[in-house]
Amino acid sequence: MGEPRELTKRQSRSLVRRLAAAAATLCLASATVATLPATSSAVTGQGGETMAEAGHTVRISRTEYGVPHILAQDFDGLGYGYGYAFAQDNVCELADHVVTLRGERSRFFGPDGQSGEGEQDRTNLASDTYYGGQLRAGTVRRLLARKAPLGPTTELRRMVEGYAAGYNRYLRDTGVDHLPDPTCKGMPWVRPITALDLWSVVYDVNRVTATVPLVPDIGDAKPPTAASSSGTGSSTGAAATAPTRTPATPDIGSNGWALGRDATRTGNAMVLANPHLPWAVGYFRFYQVQLTIPGTLDVSGAGLYGTPLVEIGHNSTLAWTHTATDAQHASVYALKLAPGDPTSYVLDGRTVPMDRRTVPVTVRDADGGLSTVQRTLYSSKFGPVLSTGWTTTTAYAIRDANTGNLRSMNTWLAMGKAHDLSRLRAAQDSSQGVPWTYTLAADTSGGTYFTDSSAVPHLTDAQLRRCTLPEGDGPTALDGSTSACAWGSDPDALVPGLYGPSHQPKSTRTDYVANSNNGPQYVNPEAPITGLPGVYDTDARLDERAQLGLRMIAQRRDGTDGLGAPGFTESTLRASMLGNRVLSAETGRDDVVALCRAHPTLTATDGTPVDVSQACATLARWDTRADTTSRGIVLWSTFHNLLAADGPFDTWHRVPYDPAHPLTTPRGVNGDDPRVQRALADAVQELAADGLPVDVALGAVQKWDGIPLPGCDVGCFDVVEAGPDSGTGTPTAGAFGSSFLMTVELTPDGPRAHTLLTYGQSANPASAHFSDQTRLFARKQWVTERFTPAQIAGDPTLEVTTLRR
Repeated sequence: MGEPRELTKRQSRSLVRRLAAAAATLCLASATVATLPATSSAVTGQGGETMAEAGHTVRISRTEYGVPHILAQDFDGLGYGYGYAFAQDNVCELADHVVTLRGERSRFFGPDGQSGEGEQDRTNLASDTYYGGQLRAGTVRRLLARKAPLGPTTELRRMVEGYAAGYNRYLRDTGVDHLPDPTCKGMPWVRPITALDLWSVVYDVNRVTATVPLVPDIGDAKPPTAASSSGTGSSTGAAATAPTRTPATPDIGSNGWALGRDATRTGNAMVLANPHLPWAVGYFRFYQVQLTIPGTLDVSGAGLYGTPLVEIGHNSTLAWTHTATDAQHASVYALKLAPGDPTSYVLDGRTVPMDRRTVPVTVRDADGGLSTVQRTLYSSKFGPVLSTGWTTTTAYAIRDANTGNLRSMNTWLAMGKAHDLSRLRAAQDSSQGVPWTYTLAADTSGGTYFTDSSAVPHLTDAQLRRCTLPEGDGPTALDGSTSACAWGSDPDALVPGLYGPSHQPKSTRTDYVANSNNGPQYVNPEAPITGLPGVYDTDARLDERAQLGLRMIAQRRDGTDGLGAPGFTESTLRASMLGNRVLSAETGRDDVVALCRAHPTLTATDGTPVDVSQACATLARWDTRADTTSRGIVLWSTFHNLLAADGPFDTWHRVPYDPAHPLTTPRGVNGDDPRVQRALADAVQELAADGLPVDVALGAVQKWDGIPLPGCDVGCFDVVEAGPDSGTGTPTAGAFGSSFLMTVELTPDGPRAHTLLTYGQSANPASAHFSDQTRLFARKQWVTERFTPAQIAGDPTLEVTTLRR
C-alpha cells in the first residue's frame, strides 16, 4: 500500500507576489489563479478582491484542505463557481453518475457488471433499462415544468444552469485527455453535462432509500413464462426468487445533536453533525463548500456530490444537521394477478393491465461493437413492478413517497437563507421537500428544534393493521387488490398521498434534541414524542448507538464523563464526538472477561476446543475504546458480530429489553449462554485464520489509503467500517461511516465552527485532497472553519480562482 502521500508544497512567497501582481493584467482572461498573501485583507471580498460589475465575475477562494468559498453576485454565478470547483476535484465521479442516469452504461462498459454506484449485483443492462425508461417517460422534465413550490424556484433553476456551465467550463479548459484524475482521463464517457443531468442527480438522491436500491429489480422485471403454471414460476420457468423481507434501505445513518442554552457552558447553542455514509459511492459522498451572494445568501457546510446546495451546515445565526429517519418512505404492494395473465392485476374487482414501456438499450459487446436490445418496463397504479416474487398469481410493486420530489432543493435553499428556527420551520412546511431525513437545528436565541418533515406516506394505523398481508414467501407488503389500502392525504400536504406538517413530529427545546436514527420518541427523553402514526416510528426501541448518544449528553451535562466541568463547550463537543466510546463494551466487557476467566478453554462451532486465555487477558486490559491504537476492539467486534448473527438479539443479554427502561436495556452479556461461549471461541479462531493476534491494534486492520481509522460498528457513536486496504482501489476498497463532521457554536459574534471531511474533498487518488483530512481524523484533529471574509483572507495557503463568465 505504501506510505501516505505528503501534501503538495505551496508555492514560494515570491511567486505568490508575482502571481498576485499579474492578476490585475489578466482580469479580462477567462480564468486567473493566484495565491494571495495574508496581508491583503484590507480590501473587500473573499481573498481580498472586489467583485466585478454586473456579477459577471466569480471568485473561488480555496482555504486549507481545498475547501472552496464561492463568491458571486447572482445565482447563475454561484452555480457556475460551484460547478467549476467541484469539477476540479471530482470530475470523474459526476461524469460516471451521469452515464448511469442517461442509461448508457451498457454502451460504454458492456451489459454486465455493477452499475457504477457500488452495488455488485446491479447489472448495467438492468440499470440502463430503468434509467432509459425514466428519460423516455420524461419524468424529471415533467417535474421541472411545474411552478414552485412543486417545481424548482427561479433562483435554483439559474443556479443549476450555472453549475452545469461551470462544470463544462472546467472540462473545456482542461480537456478530457489532460484531466488530473487517471480514473477517467481520456475516456469517451466524460462529456459535457446539462441542467437536466443535474436535476436527475437530485431526483435520484431523493429516492435513494427506496426506489434506487431496487433499480436491478425494476430493470430486470419480466413476467413468468407460460410454462410456469403452478403459480411459482419465474421468467425462466424455474422457481421465482422472492425476497424474504422488505427491500433494505442502503447503509446510511447519522448522529445529530442540537444543544440549547441550558446544555452549554456558554449559553450559546451548538450543533453536532455526524452523518454515516459510504465513502466510495459517488452520490453518497459529501463535498464541503461555502456559498455567498452578498446580502442574499451566506451558507457554509456540505452537500452530496452533484447537488447544487449546502444540505448540512450553517449561516451566521442558524445551524442544522440531518439524520436518516426511522419513518417509512415507500410501500411495497402485493398485486393479485388476473388468472391466465401475469401482466394484469385485479384492483377493486376489475382487471387492470400493467403499463408497459419499451426501452431500447445500446450495448457494447466484447469486441467493441454496438447493438440495440429492446427491453420492457412494467408498472402499476402502485408503482413499478419488481422482478423478485413475480409469479403467475402475484407480483410486487414499490410506491416511493419521493417519486415526485424535486422540491428538496427549494427547501435547502430556503433553510440556508433562514436566520432563525421559525423561518427554518416555515421553509420546510412551505416546500415540504426534505426527502428522507430528520432535521435538528439551533439558532442564536439558544433554542433547538427537531422534526421529521420528510416525505412519509399517508397510511393510518388502521390501514396498516387491515392491509398488511401475512408474511409468506414474499416481502412484507400491503394488499394491492383494493384501493382502500392506497395512501390517503392530509389537507395541508403539498402533494397528495403524504402526511402534511400538522402530523409531523416536532420538538422545540432549550436543553437539547438528539437522534441516532432511532424513532422520534426519544429525541429528548424528558419530553417523549408520542401519539404518532405508526409509519413515523416503526421501532420505539433504542439501539446501542442511540443509547450511547443520550448517555454522552447526560454525562456531559452533569460533568461525569471525565471532560471537565459540566456543560458543553465547542471543545468538549468535539472531544465527545471523537471519544470513540463503545457502549456494548462498557456494559458487557466485564461479563465476557468473567466468562473466559472461569472457562479458559471453550468449544467452537466446529467442535474444536479453543484456548481463550490470551483473548481474555486482552479484553481485561482493553480500555473499551475504538481508537486506532486500541487493542481489544478488533477481538470484541469480531465476537460481537458473530454473536449478533446467532439468534435473536435480546436473548443473549444479561439484562433483556424492558420497555419501562428503554435507555438502559438490553445490556450486558450472559456468559452462561452457550451461544456466547461459542461466539468467543469462534472469534479467536477467526482472527487466527486471518493471521492476526488477538490483541491486534484497530489501526492495523482498519484503514483508508493506508491511514489507520478509529471507530467501529458494535455500539460505537463514531461509526466506521473499513478493511486494511480500503481506499486503495482494490476490490474490497469500500468503507462506511463518519463522513462530514461539523461542530458549530452560534455566538453573538458569529459562528465558530470546526469541520472534518474524513475522506477529503477529492475522490481522485492522485489529488493532495484525497486523504489529507483522513490523517486528521486518525489523529482526532479538526479543521477550524473560515467563514468571514477576513478569516478567509487570513489563510496563508489561500488560492483564488477568478472566473469571468
